[in-house]
Amino acid sequence: MKEDKAIWPPVSAMEAGLKGTCPRCGQGRLYKGLLTPAARCSNCGLDYTFIDSGDGPAVFVILILGFLVLGLALAFDAAVSPPIWVHIIIWIPVITAASIWSLRFAKAYMIALQYQHSAKEGELE
Repeated sequence: MKEDKAIWPPVSAMEAGLKGTCPRCGQGRLYKGLLTPAARCSNCGLDYTFIDSGDGPAVFVILILGFLVLGLALAFDAAVSPPIWVHIIIWIPVITAASIWSLRFAKAYMIALQYQHSAKEGELE
């Protein structure tokens, strides 16, 4: 990513992450699909080739959602004691929906932070 010389109002990384918008202008869409980043911003034209969120967002989502869903499932089981098929019917859709939404937010947030701090792959001088 080359030095950005354009004048754009500052965009909060958290806001860009929650909305899934461009980290530079805060208007264009970041994703072209469910979790696939677009090639460039439709509003300001920022080239998204610098994007490399890596596995960081997925690790956070797995750890946080795993902890929350396991706690909810155990509490539900202790309170109601349903058969295992009820757990399957309830928790698979919950985990799937929560994972996709959380990954969209986490990836967009990580990308916005990467843009704001001009983060690059590790380099030695």
